[in-house]
Amino acid sequence: MKKSSFVAMIMGTVGGILFAVGMCMCLLPEWDAFKPGVVMGAVGALILVAAVIVWRRMTGKVPIRLNGKTAGIVALGIVGALLLGVGMCFAMVWENIVVGIVIGIVGIVLLLSLIPMVKGLE
Repeated sequence: MKKSSFVAMIMGTVGGILFAVGMCMCLLPEWDAFKPGVVMGAVGALILVAAVIVWRRMTGKVPIRLNGKTAGIVALGIVGALLLGVGMCFAMVWENIVVGIVIGIVGIVLLLSLIPMVKGLE
């Protein structure tokens, strides 16, 4: 395993765990830890962003350029993930299975459309 992959794996794991536990602290009223959860989630998100930057530098890749296409891809990924999650909530929490499946499929299609947008078609 390359050193860059190992560092990215460790930073991604630590950042993901901190982000996930922070979100649980925010969203579970039984824990009564909203403010510490926001802090922990923010630290996890910062570690995840730092992992991408460190990995790209270690592998010698150019930094990510912020332009309209990049912003559109990020927005599409966010909307797709949110629609998939809302569809799951409709199906599992609110017991409206048909609407949940339809919304979830729309979210999946949006997420799948990211592949040709990022990689392109040949």
